[in-house]
Amino acid sequence: MSSNGRVAVVTGAGTGIGKASALALLRDGYSVALAGRRIAPLEETVAEAGEDGARAIVASTDVGDPDSVEALFAQTEKAFGRLDVLFNNAGTGAPPVLLEDLTYDQWMTVVNANFTGTFLCTQQAFRIMKSQDPMGGRIINNGSLSAYVPRPNSIPYTSTKHAVTGMTRATSLDGRKYNIACSQIDIGNAATPMTERMQAGVPQASGEVMAEPTMNVQHVADAIVYIANLPLDANVQFMTVMATKMPFIGRG
Repeated sequence: MSSNGRVAVVTGAGTGIGKASALALLRDGYSVALAGRRIAPLEETVAEAGEDGARAIVASTDVGDPDSVEALFAQTEKAFGRLDVLFNNAGTGAPPVLLEDLTYDQWMTVVNANFTGTFLCTQQAFRIMKSQDPMGGRIINNGSLSAYVPRPNSIPYTSTKHAVTGMTRATSLDGRKYNIACSQIDIGNAATPMTERMQAGVPQASGEVMAEPTMNVQHVADAIVYIANLPLDANVQFMTVMATKMPFIGRG
């Protein structure tokens, strides 16, 4: 597809949900800045996009580093001239250790990636979106079912995803005057390398270990494109996309 004239930034675009979403946006005609820590997976994503990859740039980015994030958005604006959509997707978890055994460094690694990184990218997006013509844009945050209920031994991931929900609401409010909409997509067991462990069995709140179903990650990517393409006078505030039979409903 030829360009639709719109520009997106996707963080964590080298693998999993970020990769699938970046590819879907490129297929839909977006120009896309793909951000991630490692260049090689980003370049593989661009190669997989085929001819649509001509509308992509890649940027080695640590979303928890203010200078790195500033450089990403400066590169995007220089290449494409504006920003219409930011998908705050980059994130990580900690080893599933007991709460009392979690180290400070493990805690801060998750906070920096999931929470501080989402804020830093949102801040840079605001600065571009409020100054461009036409003014405005859309920010989509990757929440999680953990933004509602925890898994065992997941305090840093669960805490940061709850915090992302607060950030989504605050961003939605503060963005109104700039015509910036903000959404949150809460994803349950999309089939990616990160969720391969679900098939072997994961701990449940009851103490048992059980396998959990997954769903095709393309369903998430399709949802991102749907939200991204809404006019700015409409918004999906929160959307949950999950494997139908995973034990989220009734957890606890």
